[in-house]
Formats: sequence, C-alpha cells, structure tokens
Amino acid sequence: MTDETCVIPVIKSPQDYQAYRISPNDTNRLAIVFDPVIANFSMTFCVEIFDVGGKTPPNRHQLAVEMFFVLKGEGIAVCDGKEVAIQAGDSLLVPPTGIHEVKNTGSDRLYALCIMIPNEDFAELIRSGIPVELDEEDMAVLRRSGVPVLR
Repeated sequence: MTDETCVIPVIKSPQDYQAYRISPNDTNRLAIVFDPVIANFSMTFCVEIFDVGGKTPPNRHQLAVEMFFVLKGEGIAVCDGKEVAIQAGDSLLVPPTGIHEVKNTGSDRLYALCIMIPNEDFAELIRSGIPVELDEEDMAVLRRSGVPVLR
C-alpha cells in the first residue's frame, strides 16, 4: 500500500499532562491528555482525579457524549437520578442532556479516564481553571507503576 501522506501521531507521557482545578474549592482535578488544540479534533480526553470524598458538581452537556473508564478506586455515578456503584475496570457512558455526577466513596483517590465528544467547550473550561501539579501518587497510577508490562 502506497500513501502520499504520512500522519505523525501525537505522543504524550504523564509528565506532559497539565492538570487543573476548575474552581478553587473543587475536590477533583482534571489532567488534559488531548483536546482540540492538541488533537485538531473536537474532543477532550483527560484523566479525572477525585480526592477522597471528592465529586463533580451535577452537570450536563447539550450535544456531547461523555465516557468514563475507572482506572483505580471506587465511587458512585449518578445520571438523571439513577445511582450505580463504580470501581476499577468499569465504564460509564453519559448521553447528551443527562444530568450526571461522579463521587469518590472509597478510602483512596478515584482515577478515571474521561472522554468527551464533541468538546463542547470542556477543554476551555478546564484550562480556565487553576493549574495544579500531579503528585507522586498520580504519576504512579498514570505510569501503572508496579504493573507488569507485557512485551
């Protein structure tokens, strides 16, 4: 197969992620992995980190579908009044207009991959927040330290 064009992928590592708290008193942080500026596509992909007892405020999106994949921890997801327990390995798909929130009910931080398509100004909202650092615990989860790597 011959192709005249070559697509160069964008590759990032956890040390490249910039994390933010949207508001000063938020109990969750969002580390942007890819957004429309980086990916040149209307989507936002981030890692959402919930402190113990942390949660998102109830929110909704008019057009966007939002998907969460729990990397570590446990919590409760609520969508339009329906609650479901979530833990590492679980996925959650929130349709447009669904009023939803995620709460950390565990004794450790809750980590979830979060993807929103289309972006619906989500990345801009995150970037308008307060920049924060990812700590050693965050980096260990993102690097999957202690997990054997198959080659």
